[in-house]
Amino acid sequence: MSSIVPENNPSSAHKSSARDWIMKIFLHWGVMPFLLVIAVVTFSLMSSRFLTTDNLINLFRQSVYLVLVSLGQMLALISGGFDLSVGTIVAVSSVVSALTMGALALSFPDAIWLVITLGCLAGLGAAMLIGMVNGAGVAVFGVSPFIMTLGMQSIGFGIALFLTAGVPVSNLPDTLGDVFGFGVLLGVPVPILMMLLILALMFVLLNYSAWGRHLYAVGSNPKAALLSGIRVKPVLISAYVLCALIAGVSGLLLTARTASGDANLGGSMALESIAACVIGGVSLRGGIGRLENVVLGAIFIGLVQNGMNLAQIGSYLQIVVLGVLLIIAVVFDRIRQKRLYRL
Repeated sequence: MSSIVPENNPSSAHKSSARDWIMKIFLHWGVMPFLLVIAVVTFSLMSSRFLTTDNLINLFRQSVYLVLVSLGQMLALISGGFDLSVGTIVAVSSVVSALTMGALALSFPDAIWLVITLGCLAGLGAAMLIGMVNGAGVAVFGVSPFIMTLGMQSIGFGIALFLTAGVPVSNLPDTLGDVFGFGVLLGVPVPILMMLLILALMFVLLNYSAWGRHLYAVGSNPKAALLSGIRVKPVLISAYVLCALIAGVSGLLLTARTASGDANLGGSMALESIAACVIGGVSLRGGIGRLENVVLGAIFIGLVQNGMNLAQIGSYLQIVVLGVLLIIAVVFDRIRQKRLYRL
């Protein structure tokens, strides 16, 4: 009795080819492309306004602030830690810059740009100070990033509330909002130009500088990096300082957008930025992460929030959805890392 074995099965070949194609996308981009397709299809069915041009432009504008915070969070994650205080840094930079501008405007009413410049520098200085404390705690004293940044999150939020008594700081120069909140240069909104500038600087820093190579090395294996002659502590401290500085820029842009310094700004940005990074393929174990993926991950988070708003899903349920997305991203990141390790 002879058995018949088909030499070629077109159906099986097509299935194998499709599976290989999907696996290549997953290994390169992570779970984000698949979540993006699901989100677009779902929200398109739930709201006819979702895929309109006006809504998509509005989505990109609103995503700028989270993209910036996520880029800073990415540096902390690549270094092998994370920063839970980025939301507080946004609030502190907003409050400090607004208070400084308000005080200086009384003394120099005719020097608006001097007032704005010094106010922004004060906000960025406060942000960098928090970043230096975070970095020193992690790198010098060996405190876990979770405890260190969680503690600074509480301290910073308390200071912001103390400085403002919980009341938003208003009476800022109109020029601040006209230029950095709603200004347009060469047809492009100024906040988007700021984001592109920071993105370009980070691309050069991570891909064409010794500091970038050292950051990836420290995140992958700090002991091996130390034995290779890399100064681990300065690299870690600088990663947290840059993370805080970029979050501070986001806080200043939000201050210009809302025309007030608010201690409640950035309340959910820690969760959202970590979710954006993990969905964008940044490893929670450190040493792995790409800028373009993080930008897309942050836009994806903004897209999900935008779609849920259009579908009139409540804010409480939106927090639940973000938490679920973060867990899904972490689970698939572990699967992806195992697959990459086997290759």
